[in-house]
Amino acid sequence: MNASWDTLKILSDPTRVRLLALLLAEELSVAELQEILGMAQSRISSQLALLRQADLVSDRRDGKKAFYSIRAQNDPRQLGLVRSACEAVHDMPELVEDRSNLDRILARRRQQSEAYFNLIAGKLGKNYCPGRSWEAIGHLALRLTPAITIADLGAGEGLISQLLARRAARVWCIDNSPRMIEVGTELAAKNGLANLTYKLGDIESVPLPDASVDLAILSQALHHAQHPQKAVAEAHRILKPGGQILILDLKAHTFEKARELYADVWLGFKESELHAFLQKAGFQQLDVTTAAKETTEPHFETLLASGTKA
Repeated sequence: MNASWDTLKILSDPTRVRLLALLLAEELSVAELQEILGMAQSRISSQLALLRQADLVSDRRDGKKAFYSIRAQNDPRQLGLVRSACEAVHDMPELVEDRSNLDRILARRRQQSEAYFNLIAGKLGKNYCPGRSWEAIGHLALRLTPAITIADLGAGEGLISQLLARRAARVWCIDNSPRMIEVGTELAAKNGLANLTYKLGDIESVPLPDASVDLAILSQALHHAQHPQKAVAEAHRILKPGGQILILDLKAHTFEKARELYADVWLGFKESELHAFLQKAGFQQLDVTTAAKETTEPHFETLLASGTKA
C-alpha cells in the first residue's frame, strides 16, 4: 500500500483538509472543532475517524473529553503533503474563518484560566488547592541551594518565593494573572524583599533571558499549561548550564471537577509523562517520585520531578 497515494485520497475532501489545518495549529477537542467549523458532531467524528485510520492524527482521552492532534510520528513525506494541501487553500474564505474561530477558542481558554486566578488572588494560601501541602513543599525546600538566582514559574502570589527570597540572591516570580502580580508585588514590598521581582508572563514563553537562572521551579503550575512540554522547554532555556529544574505537580487522577473548581487544564500527569517532558527538553539526571499523598478524598498525590541542564 502506498502511503502517499492514500494520503492524497484523504486530502481530496475539503472538511478533512480544514480539520488538518486546524490540528496543525493546535490540539483541539471534538467540541471545539464542532464550534469552529459549525458542523454536527457526527460529521466531524466520522472524518476524524478516517484521519485516525490513515495515521494522520492521534487522539487522547482526558476525563470525558477527547482531544485530537497531528500524529507526532508521521512520515515526513505524508506530513509534507498535508502541509502543502493546507497551504494551497490557506487564503480561502472557509480557512480564514476557521483561523478566526480558532483564535477565539484559544482566547477563551486563556480568559477562563485568568479569570479563575484573578478571582482567587489574595486567597490562594487560605483556601484548599489540590497538591499544595506543606509536606510536598518541604520536599522541594530540602533541595534548594542558597545565594542563587531562581525563577518560580506560574508562581501565583509566590508563596514559595516569599520564603526563598530570604536566602536566594534573586528570585523571579512569573505568572499570567495581573492580579496575582499585584498581590505578590505588594507582599514582597511589605516583607522588604528587594530581591523578589514579579513579572507578568506565560510559563510557555517566559520573559527572562537565556541561561539566566540557576533554579527553575514549576510548583502546581504545569497542569494549568496548555502545552506542558513547552513550559518544560522554556525552563530549560532560561537555566544556566548545570542549573536544575524542580517540578511539583499532581499525579494523574480522575477528579473531573478539578477543571471547574481549580481551572485545571490537565488532570495531573503520570510519572512517565513528567520523565518524558524532562528528557525531551534535554534535561539529564532525571528523577520523578511521589512526594505526598492526601488522606482525604479525592486522595490527590503529588509528584516531585527534577532534572539538570547539561
